[in-house]
Amino acid sequence: MSEAGAPSRTFDGASSTHYVAFPSLHPEPLTLAGRLRVPAGAAGPWPAVVLVHGSAGLDGRGAALAEALVAGGLASLEIDLWTPRGLAGGLARPSHAAETLPDVFGALRYLASRGDVDGERIGIAGFSWGGVLAMLSATRRYLREVTGGERERFAAHAPFYPVCWAYNRRPGYEFRDLTGAPVLLQAGALDTYDRPTGCQELVDALPEEDRRHVRVVMYDGATHAFDRMRPAVTVQDPHANEGRGGEVRFEPNPEVTARAHRATVAFFREALAAPG
Repeated sequence: MSEAGAPSRTFDGASSTHYVAFPSLHPEPLTLAGRLRVPAGAAGPWPAVVLVHGSAGLDGRGAALAEALVAGGLASLEIDLWTPRGLAGGLARPSHAAETLPDVFGALRYLASRGDVDGERIGIAGFSWGGVLAMLSATRRYLREVTGGERERFAAHAPFYPVCWAYNRRPGYEFRDLTGAPVLLQAGALDTYDRPTGCQELVDALPEEDRRHVRVVMYDGATHAFDRMRPAVTVQDPHANEGRGGEVRFEPNPEVTARAHRATVAFFREALAAPG
């Protein structure tokens, strides 16, 4: 599908991979690294998606989604938040996710500067910590605070299990006055950061103007990080159980992951008018 005026072309699923570096938008910029995958076999400019890892760092979730995206005719840039900060991941992370918003907006600016990417058709997807960034970057407040205006915005947002209980309850997690870009929020019903109804309740409590831009998909039988294809593990996190702290189970669920990937690709193909 393509919008009027957007190039119409077919795509055979091939891609090329490039390792790139770019500055963040911090007052004293960090140099970030990322893996860029671009559809091959036809000229751009392509719609693209910034992929943002969780607290564990690069662990295969972004790479798997990048593969699904490129098969759908979308470029992707998976970025590394921790290496330029000298962090190993896990609970060794910044005190607040908003501290890393300049990283994702730096990725947006970098992609928009490339001739093979359409700067008006760039989305963001993130996992857990990265999901928080996919949520906060959808608000006018954080857009203005980081970029100094409202022009450099993402065209679509796809947060995976972004710890729904915290928004509009904790400082720095304001999720309201949205930019108007569509938001697809996906989470598991067994996620012990939240109650099973928490994400939908967050959206239901938004003003009508914001609520109409957000869609929630909950997956039965899925834990936090259901798309992490590694052995199941239980971790302790102070943000678990709606901020009371405790255990969080990560258990891979290939069937739910496949469904979530299909939903995410379809979402971005529509929102970003991907060719096909």
